[in-house]
Amino acid sequence: MVDPISVGAIGAVLGAVGAGMANEAGKWAWESAGGLVRRIAGREVPAPTTPGQLDDVARLVHERLHDDPQLATAWSQFTCTVRLPNASGRPSLPDAPRFFTDRQQALKLLDKEAKRSFDGRPRRILLHGPEGIGTSTLAVHWGWRQTARFPDGQLYADLRARTPEALLRTLLRGLGLPDEEIPPAAEDRADLLRRCLADRRLLLVLDHARTAAQVQPLLTSAPGVFTIVVARHRLIGLDALPIAVGPLARRDAVRLLTELAGKPAVTAARATLPAVLDRCAGSPYALRAAAPRLADPPPQPEAPAVPESDPVRAAAEDSYRRLTPQAARLYRLAGLRGWPALDAAAAARAADLDPAEVPALLEALVDALLLERTDTGRYRYRPAVRVHAERTAAAADGIAVCSAAVARVVEGYRDLAVGAARAALPESWRVPDADSPVSYPDRGAAVAALAAEAPNLVEAVRAADEFGDKDTVVLLCQALWPLQLKAGHHEVLLPALRTGARTADEHFPGTRTAGALHAQLAHALTELRHWGEAEPEALAAARDEQSAGHVRGHASAVEFLGLLRLRQWRFAEAYACFEEADGILDGIGPADEGAADLPRARALLQRHRGRALRGLGRRDEAVRRLEGALRFFRDSGEAYNTARTLTDLAETHLDGGEFVAALPLIEEAIAALSAEKAEYQVAHLRMLRERCVTPE
Repeated sequence: MVDPISVGAIGAVLGAVGAGMANEAGKWAWESAGGLVRRIAGREVPAPTTPGQLDDVARLVHERLHDDPQLATAWSQFTCTVRLPNASGRPSLPDAPRFFTDRQQALKLLDKEAKRSFDGRPRRILLHGPEGIGTSTLAVHWGWRQTARFPDGQLYADLRARTPEALLRTLLRGLGLPDEEIPPAAEDRADLLRRCLADRRLLLVLDHARTAAQVQPLLTSAPGVFTIVVARHRLIGLDALPIAVGPLARRDAVRLLTELAGKPAVTAARATLPAVLDRCAGSPYALRAAAPRLADPPPQPEAPAVPESDPVRAAAEDSYRRLTPQAARLYRLAGLRGWPALDAAAAARAADLDPAEVPALLEALVDALLLERTDTGRYRYRPAVRVHAERTAAAADGIAVCSAAVARVVEGYRDLAVGAARAALPESWRVPDADSPVSYPDRGAAVAALAAEAPNLVEAVRAADEFGDKDTVVLLCQALWPLQLKAGHHEVLLPALRTGARTADEHFPGTRTAGALHAQLAHALTELRHWGEAEPEALAAARDEQSAGHVRGHASAVEFLGLLRLRQWRFAEAYACFEEADGILDGIGPADEGAADLPRARALLQRHRGRALRGLGRRDEAVRRLEGALRFFRDSGEAYNTARTLTDLAETHLDGGEFVAALPLIEEAIAALSAEKAEYQVAHLRMLRERCVTPE
C-alpha cells in the first residue's frame, strides 16, 4: 500500500491539484494547497512551476509531516478533497472510405509492427507521402480492420493548423474528459494524456503532422498504445518506423477508377483513359476527383495548365474548370485565407453572393472534392487545393477584389464578435463600445457563438494585422473577453491576444485600449500557468490604465496582479495588491465613471483579501473579510458569488477544525450552486461536507 505521506504520493497530489485548475473547484484546491503548504513549512513557499520545483516542495512537506501528526492529519484531510480526472470514453476513428485499393505492403508492415511484442521500444509508425496520396485513408482503413486488437478504442486527432494545447484538449476530450477536467497548461495536459493511456490497449492516429516537435507532446511509450503518425514528409527527429506511401501502380489506379465509376464508364472512356491516368499520376485523390467525369471531354484551360507533376492541383484545376461561374467565384474567394472552418455565412461574405444560394454551391464544391465537410457541418480546403484556389483568384480576380473579399469576411467576424460580446457581458466596461448588426437572444447563446467561432476569430485578427487594420485588431481582441471569462479557450485565443497587445503598444500606447488588452493577455497567461509572462502584462495593464486616467481599469489591473500572486502562493503580496486596488478605487468620485460599480468592486476585493489572509494563516481576519463580502453578495442577489464566498468561508473554518461552523455554509453553497448547475464546485463542496460529518 502506498504511504499517503511519501514524497511520491505528496508530489502526485500536488501535481493533480496543479493540473486541475480548469474549473473553479480546481482553483480553490490550488489555493488551499498553497495555504496548507505554507502552514506545514512554517514559511512562504512559492508555488512550483516545474517538475523539479514540485519535487522540492513534496520533499519539504514530507519532512514536516513525519515530525507532526497533527499536520499529517490536516494533509490527509486535504487529499480527500482532491478530485482526479476520470477518462472513461471509448473513442473511434473517422469513417473509412468504401473503396480502397492496393497498399498491401504497407498493410503488412503495419500488421507486423502492431503484433511485435513490446520490448521497451514504443510501437509507432510514420506513414508519409505527398498530399492526396492516401496516407490518411490508409491509416484509417487499417485502424478499422484492427478494432479487436484495440479494445479501449481508437483515438484520432487532425493536427492541421492547431496548437499543441488545442490538440491535447482534443485527445483528452476523445477519451471522455469534459472541458472542466482538462488542465489549462500544455505540460499538464500532456502528463494527463500519458497517465490516461498508461494502461490502455488503444490505437492513436495523429493525422496531418507537420513536424516532429508538433507530435512530440502527444506521444506515449505505453506498451498497449500503437501510434500512427501521418505526414507529407518524413519527420526528422520522430522516433517511429517510417513507411513511405507512393503513387498507385497503373493497374491499381485502373482498379480504383473501376470501383468508383463502374466498369461500363471505364470501358467507355478507354480512349481518354491513358491521359486521365497520366494526369492523376497514381494519386487516389486525383483519381476520385476524375471518376465522375471519365466520359466528359477535357476542359479547355483558360490559362497554362497546372504542371502534371502535381496531381492534386491538376485535379483541382480540372474540377474548377467544370464549375458554374458562381461556384467558381465562391471557390476562389473563400480560399484566400486558411480559415479553420467556414460556414455558409462567411463563405457568402467572401464571394459577395446571396446567402440563400451559398449552401447549394458549397455542396457542389464538396461533390467536386474541392472542399471537405467537417464533423461540425462546416467546410475547409485541403492545403494544396487552397493554394490552387488562392493562385487562381489572384490571376482571375486581381489584388483589389481579393483584398475586398478577405476584408468582408473579417468585417463579418468583427460584427459577430462585438454583437456576441455585448450580449454575453452587457454590464462590462471591458466589452467594446461599438455598434453591431448581430444580436443574440441570451448570454449563453452569445458565449456559444464566440466559442464556435474562436479559431476563425483568431485568424481574423491575424488577417486584420496583416492588412494594417489596427482598429479591427483591437476591437476583435476586446470582444474575446467574455469568452475568456466565461469559457476559457485561452490556448486558442493566446496568439490573437499577443497580437492585440503588441498592436496596442505600437498604435495606442498609454491608453485604456492598451491597458485592457494587456489585462486580457495577463488573464490568459495566468490561466495557462505562464506566470512569468503574466506578471509583466499585468504591470503593463496597470501602467497604461493609470496613464490614461482610467481609475476603474487601474484598480482592476492591480487586482489582476493580486490574483496572479494567489496562484503563485505569494499570499502577502497578493494581499498588498488587493489593498492597493481598494485604495485606487478611492479616486472614483460619486459622479465619475465606475461609481455605480464601486460597491461590487469593493466586495470582490474583500473576498480576495479574505482568500489571501486565509493563505497566510490569519483565519480570524480572513473570516471578517469574507463575511463582509458575503453580506454584499447576499443582499445584491448574486447567487454565484454568494456561493463562492460561502465556500471560501467554509474552508477557512475547516482550516481551524471548526466543523460545526463550516457545515451550514457548505449546505447553503451546495444549494446555490446546484441551481447554477456548477457540478464541479458542488462535487468539491460535497467532499468538504464529508469532512464535517466525519472529521478525522
